[in-house]
Amino acid sequence: MPGFQGRSAGTEAAARVRVNDRLIAWADVIVVMEHRHARRLRAMFGDLLNGKPVHCLDVPDDYQFMEPDLVDLLRARLEECLHVP
Repeated sequence: MPGFQGRSAGTEAAARVRVNDRLIAWADVIVVMEHRHARRLRAMFGDLLNGKPVHCLDVPDDYQFMEPDLVDLLRARLEECLHVP
């Protein structure tokens, strides 16, 4: 999205890129797909999340990579949570 930089990382041990301290420190805002991801981040990084908004998009993790319906849904939810006009 214009005006934003994003990075993607997973909370599972098998994730290709896993969330780590550096990514948490880099982020001004953290966005997760599901509430369980937010809970995992809080359990894994606790104090590092202080002062950082964590937004849940409520998007089930059952879409294929770059599936058009997923892209549309993510764009709409991100615009809402990031207050993009």
